Amino acid sequence: MDPARASQRRGRRVMMTHEEVDAFLRGQRTCRVATVSPDGRPHVSALWFAWDGSSLWLYSITRSRRWSDLRRDPRISVVVDAGEAYGELRGVELSGRAVFVGESPRTGEPCPELAEVERIFPVKNFGLDEMPHDGRHAWIRLTPDAVVSWDFRKL
Repeated sequence: MDPARASQRRGRRVMMTHEEVDAFLRGQRTCRVATVSPDGRPHVSALWFAWDGSSLWLYSITRSRRWSDLRRDPRISVVVDAGEAYGELRGVELSGRAVFVGESPRTGEPCPELAEVERIFPVKNFGLDEMPHDGRHAWIRLTPDAVVSWDFRKL
């Protein structure tokens, strides 16, 4: 069992397998990002993301509250969920520390570490083959320390 998933406190019956988590995260578009504000309160915002199989990538506006919160305190929690009726609910929560990758803001300078995510993200979210750079966004990577999942369709 994946060590990050070993600490999951939810019922084992509804926990997704590693393969199910991977497929779910590759198929979803929107996540909810929780950061810690300067006064200690949580701040939650919605954002598109990409999943590369081991890390969740966020393309965030560099002048956003989320960006400044993470620059000051890199602790982050992200939830990706789906379903309407109770028996359809499923999701994944990923927690860890944010890492800023590439130039800020991103202008498209060569960065081998961003090659894969900049291939995945524009196809998934814009239907484009190339990553559009607007000089306002930059990349944040979350390689989770903890993963919690649920799929109530298993009940």
